[in-house]
Amino acid sequence: MRDTRQYTAFAVTAPGVAPFAARELEALGLSPNEPEAGGVAFSADARGLYVANLQLRTANRVLVRVDEFRASNFHELERRTARLPWNEWIAPGREVALRVTCRKSRLYHSGAVSERVAAALAGVTGQGGVSGAPRDDDADGDGEAQLVVVRLLNDRCTISLDASGALLHQRGYRLAVGKAPLRETLGAALLLAAPWDPSLPLVDPFCGSGTLAIEGAMIARRLAPGRHRRFAFEQWPAFDPELWHGVRGDAARRELPTAPSPIVASDRDAGAIDAAEANAQRAGVAGDITFVRHAVSSAAPPEGVPGPGWVITNPPYGQRVGITGELRDLYARFGAVLRERFPGWHVGVLSTERRLTAQLGTTLTPALLTSNGGLPVTLAVGTVASASAAPRGAGK
Repeated sequence: MRDTRQYTAFAVTAPGVAPFAARELEALGLSPNEPEAGGVAFSADARGLYVANLQLRTANRVLVRVDEFRASNFHELERRTARLPWNEWIAPGREVALRVTCRKSRLYHSGAVSERVAAALAGVTGQGGVSGAPRDDDADGDGEAQLVVVRLLNDRCTISLDASGALLHQRGYRLAVGKAPLRETLGAALLLAAPWDPSLPLVDPFCGSGTLAIEGAMIARRLAPGRHRRFAFEQWPAFDPELWHGVRGDAARRELPTAPSPIVASDRDAGAIDAAEANAQRAGVAGDITFVRHAVSSAAPPEGVPGPGWVITNPPYGQRVGITGELRDLYARFGAVLRERFPGWHVGVLSTERRLTAQLGTTLTPALLTSNGGLPVTLAVGTVASASAAPRGAGK
């Protein structure tokens, strides 16, 4: 039976990333609303919902709004929750997880709200497997339970279902991680925010577990980020397997056999390079990336590549891997390498400290303000000048 419903959906993103998710939705033929602080709303039929989950690179998850109503007391909450057609969404025996937030409402106790919603849900679906869930919208999870999100704000209750399952950064390829891993969704956001042109070479001299290079190769080859994983909507009673098969087939036909330009990822740590190569192999892009073990002082553009490209990287910064007296020298050395070997190239650097990026000796402007591992970070971008044009005092 074909699913003909129209869904009111919301793509949840990290701070600052919503505008890039909105651009992705537009490119997918979906019509997003104006980006909000935590993401972007959009309307879609079943096909659009499937496409968004499969193709979005920067969203953490996709929620579907089930209902919105006023609830200033528990009776209203219980009555409206029990009336919802839960059997259309949750199959008998499916485990359910609840996440409840309450702000500026008479029903202010999230635990009490969760108990009422759980009781109504269990009564309608005939199951008792309803549990609480982490309140953090960015919390990791395996996606096995159907997540139901309840939000009370100013006595308005919004109930949503998670269509994604495990968070969308879990592409299925990164089993090996480095010391301070960059989430796949954030890596894609950095590339889109820079903005890197996939027809130009990409170099990451602090590659860690390879996230930026792998996400770059997937963008360049038009590989759907969700092609190796499952989604929560696949377990909905209204799920349309034939439609889903067609969506996946359309995505596969768009793929390119190779990346159009070289992608080079390097790191001084042998374990990081081993992890990055293994991750790239699982992602199906190992042949598109050259991995090299060396210090940043040995970084160089790909051989035989005419014209400038992009250096986009996530170097160490104090709060993330521990403050050391060598960080300023590391950034200064990185800046000298850029000016000597990458003049005219574009550069994007993610960092928490302007004092560190100032050591690069290149004028940079913010392209994305977001968070990484709970820390506020900025992607700063610019064009590398030649060594002779370095600003006075750079690296000192």
